[in-house]
Amino acid sequence: MTSRARDLDVVVYGATGFVGRLVAEYLARHAPDGTRIGLAGRSVEKLERIRADLGPAAVGWPLLRADATDDASLDELAAATHVVASTVGPYARYGLPLVRACAEAGTDYVDLTGEVLFVRESIDRYHDVAASTGARIVHSCGFDSVPSDLGVHTLHRQVSADRAGELTDTTLVVTSMRGGVSGGTVDSLRMQIDAVKSDAALRKVALSPYSLSPDRATEPDVGSQNDLAVVRGTDIAPGLSGWKAPFFMGPYNTRVVRRSNALTGHAYGSRFRYREVMNVGSSPLSAVVAGGLAAGMGAAVAGLAFPPSRWLLDRVLPKPGEGPSEKTRSSGHFTIDVYATTSTGNRYTSRVAAQGDPGYAATAVMLGESALSLALQHDDLPDTPGGVLTPATGIGDVLVDRLRAAGFEIAVRQE
Repeated sequence: MTSRARDLDVVVYGATGFVGRLVAEYLARHAPDGTRIGLAGRSVEKLERIRADLGPAAVGWPLLRADATDDASLDELAAATHVVASTVGPYARYGLPLVRACAEAGTDYVDLTGEVLFVRESIDRYHDVAASTGARIVHSCGFDSVPSDLGVHTLHRQVSADRAGELTDTTLVVTSMRGGVSGGTVDSLRMQIDAVKSDAALRKVALSPYSLSPDRATEPDVGSQNDLAVVRGTDIAPGLSGWKAPFFMGPYNTRVVRRSNALTGHAYGSRFRYREVMNVGSSPLSAVVAGGLAAGMGAAVAGLAFPPSRWLLDRVLPKPGEGPSEKTRSSGHFTIDVYATTSTGNRYTSRVAAQGDPGYAATAVMLGESALSLALQHDDLPDTPGGVLTPATGIGDVLVDRLRAAGFEIAVRQE
């Protein structure tokens, strides 16, 4: 394992981008005094302008030139800091060289990816390397997939403390959410669609519910797990009214949560089944609305896969580097509730909620606190030798506590 002696604690890579700037702003306002923070990107001149806008706290922050096409610059970046927080996507296009540099240097790494194929390749190439150096490569430390992963993690912790058995049927419900979409998110989706459209093997990986698990052969047979199902509320929990539509981030988040279960030796449960849906109201028409949203999700993906309709969609969807306005970011919010039944027949619910646009304002908090957790509380982290991990297995309760201190609600109750 490499030494913890580095010049910097956290470097934000991609600080001149839309989300990178938000993360840098969050750290400038909320990082503890004495935290050594740097900014990295392709253009030092642009970094200088970003730093100048961050206020007095950032005046002395070092600026590091780093480029995804320049391995030497990435090696220098990884060697300079305890943690790299990467906001440079699409990660399938730009991410693997930095993962390689951090894994080899024993440098912890966090990002915001929601790209199944990128994370699968990161696992295949660099999990063993990172485990040997002690690097924690923690993907998906934003709205993808911190609320999902920590929502189930905290449920498991409480159920274990109560000796109430194991988690069995577990469903995340997006109870309420308001926010915007950035061009970077759309660009990542385009890349994934193009990859699976042209390669049957990649399509099989993307569609597998255990595509991010360490070893598919060791996963228990719990039957079909449909990430695009329309679900009756009472089938999730007694008294939960209306029908629920598929959550558009569910096909990725579910795979992260299942990886967390596998990395912990299936500690959540040998019969753990997990899905994600979203609330569309409780009126008699909720079934129609939920079905319509499910069909709309399929139509949107098909539209981006078909050249003529993609051309039309590209004219109205946000471009890379664009994102929601400050008003939209500040007025956003999310509340998710995770409902679980245990093997002893008990019912538990966890809640993760926060103010701010989920994908931007709240995500800046989640990524910033993930990086600070790794940099400042390394000795308190879960007992793992490193590797390509998840928020729950790589950071765990340290992140739960830091997010609570930052204003997030993270709570569990027994029904």
